Amino acid sequence: MGEFELINQYFKRDTSGSSVVLGVGDDCSLLQLPAEKQLAISVDTLLADVHFPADGDPEAIAERALCVSLSDLAAMGAKPLWFTLALTLPEANEAWVSAFSRGLFRAANTYGCELVGGDTTRGPLSISVQVMGSVEPHLAMKRSGAAVGDLLFVSGTLGDGAAALAVLNGSIKVDDESSQYLSGRYYHPEPRLALAQTLAPLASAAIDVSDGLVADLGHICKASSVAATVFVERLPLSSAILKCAATPQQYQWALSGGDDYQLCFTVAPANIAQVEQLIAAGLDATNIGEITEGKGVHCRLIDHPFEIEGTGYNHFD
Repeated sequence: MGEFELINQYFKRDTSGSSVVLGVGDDCSLLQLPAEKQLAISVDTLLADVHFPADGDPEAIAERALCVSLSDLAAMGAKPLWFTLALTLPEANEAWVSAFSRGLFRAANTYGCELVGGDTTRGPLSISVQVMGSVEPHLAMKRSGAAVGDLLFVSGTLGDGAAALAVLNGSIKVDDESSQYLSGRYYHPEPRLALAQTLAPLASAAIDVSDGLVADLGHICKASSVAATVFVERLPLSSAILKCAATPQQYQWALSGGDDYQLCFTVAPANIAQVEQLIAAGLDATNIGEITEGKGVHCRLIDHPFEIEGTGYNHFD
């Protein structure tokens, strides 16, 4: 099957009646941005045997590829609208592409975004997804808004992505229930889009946790010219993490493991009571620290400095 037949068969959908004026199949897409909104754009590239196992389930690989990109829109408080896909394949394997497209559109349907273009080439397996969304200008959650006195929060649980990778590569053994949970967290990360919409009027800064909490929080600190203190004993950990590793390893995964795709965000004193009320009512977030004067991220465990083994994932280390 040739390139254009592959695109028409597996990636072209009817987008009539949507914000897509002209979609897959032309030289460019034509898109209608909602009135009085800004366009939020992000792109991620995933490489086989770097960001996912090359022999993994193609449906799960596709879902992971789209969801990790959508997590960036969540961090900005944006609503997903469209995405493009650049897919490099070793060969035009119809069974693989068919399964990949099923997973891709299942995730797209879940989060309400349309595929509007892209490219296919031959070479080592890689997936590049560019996501586009809309956000009200005054509600965009930037990295640069944190200030001294803000409290620091994270959504969900931390460390699951790193633990899942350890299970997938055979470094650790876990029970079936934990294995299933961790595999789901790795292949089906949930971009925290709905939570971000709730937080957007209240958060002073935000970022998604992709490379590790300390590394990503460090970006907020640098952009905002502040420091952060993380109280390690407050880190939210899943029951699977608690069962599959000793306490020091649990903390290392949570602080520097990455692949969690949770939101790390700061809240100014004036909004803390409202956020705490939302948490009491079921908002999935935990206060883990505070913003202070200075530079960088400082971790403390029961009032003592806590050393981490690495600051997070870096492609060029």
